[in-house]
Amino acid sequence: MTATASQYDVIRKPIITEKTTMASENGAVVFEVAIDANKPQIKEAVEALFGVKVKAVNTTITKGKVKRFRGKVGKRRDVKKAYVTLEEGNTIDVSTGL
Repeated sequence: MTATASQYDVIRKPIITEKTTMASENGAVVFEVAIDANKPQIKEAVEALFGVKVKAVNTTITKGKVKRFRGKVGKRRDVKKAYVTLEEGNTIDVSTGL
């Protein structure tokens, strides 16, 4: 399959934190995804972009915090994360670019 622009719209960027590094030891990779993306779209996009087989997709939405910026109240954006579990033998190296 070839990667289309819509697949890059679904998957925004990989998330690299302590928690996601621990998840990667169990064969999971974490991506920031579009807020309106659903699990089948995420699965299809990851399989097309990286050429791997996806076992499961779990998603979570983190609500944006209310913060002050120069005395004015503002709100950070909501973020949707996808925990993508890969089939045995498949890996994605997120430390390199796409």
